[in-house]
Amino acid sequence: MKDFLKELGLNEVNEGTSTGQQWLHSDGTVFESFSPTDGKKIGEVKGSSNDNYQAVVAQAVKAFPEWRMWPAPLRGEVVRQIGEALREKKDALGKLVSYEMGKSLQEGLGEVQEMIDICDFAVGLSRQLHGLTMHSERPKHRMYEQYHPLGVVGIISAFNFPVAVWAWNSMMAWVCGDVCVWKPSEKVPLCAVACMNIVAEVFERNNVPEGVNGLVVGDYKIGELMTSDSRVPLISATGSIRMGKKVGEAVGKRLAKSILELGGNNAIIISEDADFKIAIPGIVFGAVGTCGQRCTSTRRLIIHESMYDKVKDTLVKAYGQLRIGDPLDSNNHVGPLIDTDAVATYSAALETVKSSGGNLLVAGGVLDGPGYESGCYVKPAIAEAQNSWEIVQEETFAPILYLMKYKTFDEALALQNGVRQGLSSAIMTNNMRESEVFLSHQGSDCGIANVNIGTSGAEIGGAFGGEKETGGGRESGSDAWKAYMRRQTNTINWGTELPLAQGIKFDL
Repeated sequence: MKDFLKELGLNEVNEGTSTGQQWLHSDGTVFESFSPTDGKKIGEVKGSSNDNYQAVVAQAVKAFPEWRMWPAPLRGEVVRQIGEALREKKDALGKLVSYEMGKSLQEGLGEVQEMIDICDFAVGLSRQLHGLTMHSERPKHRMYEQYHPLGVVGIISAFNFPVAVWAWNSMMAWVCGDVCVWKPSEKVPLCAVACMNIVAEVFERNNVPEGVNGLVVGDYKIGELMTSDSRVPLISATGSIRMGKKVGEAVGKRLAKSILELGGNNAIIISEDADFKIAIPGIVFGAVGTCGQRCTSTRRLIIHESMYDKVKDTLVKAYGQLRIGDPLDSNNHVGPLIDTDAVATYSAALETVKSSGGNLLVAGGVLDGPGYESGCYVKPAIAEAQNSWEIVQEETFAPILYLMKYKTFDEALALQNGVRQGLSSAIMTNNMRESEVFLSHQGSDCGIANVNIGTSGAEIGGAFGGEKETGGGRESGSDAWKAYMRRQTNTINWGTELPLAQGIKFDL
């Protein structure tokens, strides 16, 4: 067993059900974790059954009344200690993320840094859960708003960010006074077990109530239990649009709340006034980072006709220099796809591009031979395509970049917005008017719009999320914390009479 697995408290066989500090005997499906890096089995995680799930949520419900009464700054202090524990385990956890998921080591370490950053953000937030005071129309009355914890927050995370997205939600929810139950992707269960081990030590030290941090490893059936559970007033779900629609329907039926972070079909507009030195690195990282398995990955490139050939030729040359291989080797740029099913989807997409009339500038293909025994390594591909094609309209979770031309800026904006998804977008330009229009109400219709940076790589301080079929949810920074709380309007009459609103008279 690799040293970083031992450091994180992982075994060859691990329980997948936890109420925080206690691991329960799990009697559901056993999930075997194989690394897409080398195809080797990393370990097993015993999944949660229906009974396991019910026990975890019951404990969370029991813990909530006590946890919400802890002063928010004291909850923040616990989160601060989690951040310190993550700093100590950053190298080991980053390697696990890289090995189990397949992203490059730099990206694995960067994901753990995101966890640390959200801890820092949440600690400051714990002293700023502010309300709002307003003037009443009635004499000797005071009106104000305040926010209260919701209760149990259900977190459903995807494989591509196996630890950071959980941290985005849980750290925010905890300082707000909520308790959490996490259903991670069954494709990366060991990352979840490792996170639980790290947090459990901190919680035990601080006498945090059992149940504040729950884990249920399982497939979609566990997710269905959670989304239909009336004890869970908020579901935060990250995944595909197809999955998100099912979650939204189930949560909507019981009039609960949801934060949906779904698919992206992100584009960069390359203006005739683009700075070439900035544009190319932004394009390449956005398109091939995490082997194209980020929701913010660059999938479409909309290039001004005067720049088209130059951009095309430079990208083809840059792709020829990409090093594909073991993500734990920091010399490599691109690791594997998550599994062979993802490889099949990638291959099918390339066939569809060709049958649709697309011109493959960089053909792509599946790699085999020494170092590629897992069958999960592919070459990033570039294709000339039309925005209207069905395959371009879809989000293929793989490193395929579509190139298209534009003549006028209005045409570029129409292409950028002409997809169902609305997560991330960018423009490369030194033209101030173009950049301002792009960021205005007549510009990008995405939740994230960038100028002279790529579509991929969001900072903790800003709210993260998208529009249209991306779901409309917001996580991480800014005022995203409000989604984890319920708003209450209060009016206090400190006078000796009872005047009614709108001047209504009701004399007895």
